[in-house]
Amino acid sequence: MVRSLRLRLLVGLFPLMLAMSAASAPIAAPLIATGAEAGKALTPAQARLVEKAVALGATDVQGRPGTDGGLLLGGKLKGAQFALAIPADWNGDGLVYAHGYSAPGTPVTVSANPVDKSGLLKEAYGQGFAAGHSAYDKAGLGVETGAVNTLRLRDLVAGLGGKRIYVAGDSMGGGIVVTLLETHPEAFAGGLARCGVVNSWRDLLSRLYDMRAAYAFLTRGGPYAYPQTDLRRNVIAPEPPTGADDATAQAYVFGQMIKMAAPPLALWAAAQRNPQGPEARIVRQVTTIGGFEYDAASLVYPLVTATLASEDLIATAGGWVYGNEGRDFSTPDMSPQEAAAINAGVQRLKADAPALAYLDRWHTAKGRIRTPLVTLHNRIDSLVPYSQEEAFAKAVAKAGEQDKLAAYAVPAVKAPLPGGVEGYTHCGFDQAQTAAAWNALRQWAEIGRKPSADAIK
Repeated sequence: MVRSLRLRLLVGLFPLMLAMSAASAPIAAPLIATGAEAGKALTPAQARLVEKAVALGATDVQGRPGTDGGLLLGGKLKGAQFALAIPADWNGDGLVYAHGYSAPGTPVTVSANPVDKSGLLKEAYGQGFAAGHSAYDKAGLGVETGAVNTLRLRDLVAGLGGKRIYVAGDSMGGGIVVTLLETHPEAFAGGLARCGVVNSWRDLLSRLYDMRAAYAFLTRGGPYAYPQTDLRRNVIAPEPPTGADDATAQAYVFGQMIKMAAPPLALWAAAQRNPQGPEARIVRQVTTIGGFEYDAASLVYPLVTATLASEDLIATAGGWVYGNEGRDFSTPDMSPQEAAAINAGVQRLKADAPALAYLDRWHTAKGRIRTPLVTLHNRIDSLVPYSQEEAFAKAVAKAGEQDKLAAYAVPAVKAPLPGGVEGYTHCGFDQAQTAAAWNALRQWAEIGRKPSADAIK
């Protein structure tokens, strides 16, 4: 049953890959345009922008005209790739984007044209904003490198003549937005954080690893169990073989995610065949322990993340990040004997103090935002729960900065998963909500009026 799901997962898990990773093709934009851009040359003003980028310290700089007459500018800042689209009628303002979490082993590259697809960056670009994104130094947990590299791109835009510069991000990138606004409020006119880890990585990782610990205990010895039960180790290695090119590496990581999704999806399928059976009880207990909905994606997404992340977390944070000493793993539907068994049998671990200190720095929110911030979250999210928004709002209120926060909750969205089922999405926003959030932020920054409570629906 588990093996038979894998081919269907190639299609069914594609939304997960989009939600968790913004990595795409590496920058390879030639100075001489090709295809639809053939025969075009940079204008003198665009050529000066390319020269200025070099003078500002960018390396491997490449500039080419876009099909709409704008400038596509790419290169590296301190070794990390960036891509920036500057419209022909640039209004002098900019938007830099921080992407979300990508599984360890995912190529650290960005799209050469950051505005070639519908979305936030294209929306801003169409309004005359320079819009771009930066790669991080590593995949996996990347709040620190994401904040550093996104700030460098912001400084480049400012050096090119940018005035009001905004920052936006999704998922882990939403947390990076909060980190930047708390640590460099003077650098940004405002921020937009969607579906973000806006409050605490400690909390999110505790939820994910509580689920992995409970799943390991409740499926032990059965057909849905993972072969590796030590939470401090990956179940399988997510990283591709050394020397793999970007396309091969991306496909390899995708394949490893598929393998990790297969057992819980098979468990979910069995639970749907017998809603009162033991598999349904396991799903209910595992999702309850993590604080998620009884839902296919809310079971699968956290487990896929936790089974592939452990060794990267240790390497990044300088120690183990998750402790469950004293944690009660019982749920209301367990008998006293079952509750005693899981609490006695689940793997007990202690977090390392330096690792927790790292998570607090990168990042537990202090709520000290002095720049307009718009947040957007689905009321139910299958990877980053809405409780992140609630806790963040409390931190902002405690810091006395609630006048700088406009938080919006929108309805949950479901998407197809393998086996003819649906699951709640992570970052399930449509283009109208995206445009409304962006316009609410820029109008707030430009005219000084906080957006209304119904600005985004």
